[in-house]
Amino acid sequence: MSGRTGDGPSVVALWSAPRSRSTAFLRMIAERGDHVVLHEPFSQLTDFGVYDVAGQTVRCEAELIARIERLAADGPVFFKDTTDFRYPGLLADRGFLRRVSHIFLIRDPAAAIASHFALNPRLTSPEVGFERLAEIHDAVTTAGGAAVVVDSDDLVTDPPATVAAVCAAVGWDFRPNTLSWSPGLLPQWQRTSRWHVRTGATDGFRPVPAEYPDTVANHSVLAAFDAHHRPFYQRLRDRRIAIERNSSVR
Repeated sequence: MSGRTGDGPSVVALWSAPRSRSTAFLRMIAERGDHVVLHEPFSQLTDFGVYDVAGQTVRCEAELIARIERLAADGPVFFKDTTDFRYPGLLADRGFLRRVSHIFLIRDPAAAIASHFALNPRLTSPEVGFERLAEIHDAVTTAGGAAVVVDSDDLVTDPPATVAAVCAAVGWDFRPNTLSWSPGLLPQWQRTSRWHVRTGATDGFRPVPAEYPDTVANHSVLAAFDAHHRPFYQRLRDRRIAIERNSSVR
């Protein structure tokens, strides 16, 4: 599979730790209407044992990767996934890592952890996901793949400038109309709908105020999670894409 078809990359993957606004990013790509959009194929395959890719059921990572590449032969594919699981098949496939364009979406771990714990009180440190996110990033760069790191705080602070910068880095044309959408859950979110309630209520990128009873400031376990994952987050943040503030792109 070539790295590009037409004017953009043939496959773009968005990776993030859970609760880092990745579903909103997928919602924007769905609004473009020019990609086959796959919602969390690797994590759902790991969690449920099967995943439907455009009408074909796959049962292992190798089948999933092969199916994504076959789809990309007919047109561009976008998928987003989270790192509450580890994906050994992905990490081992250096060719796939090299051929795909990768976006890594980050968020301050304190905010991500509090949001994640509110939905999953049995949260474990590996499921927080920043260490695994850094592992995928390292595997991509070692394989010679393209990796763009985006801070999701930039995404909600200045959506036009941030998305324009991402599009330029990845090879997409920038479409300002995709920065807003109609609220609601997409059909492929139904299986994991409780995780997407906030995004389903939005109509664009914007901060959503939230207060949680348990945070890294008052919960010793969550504080330990933050201490472990913050160095991985910071290493990725140091590589984040530059955003031109007060951009004329609107």
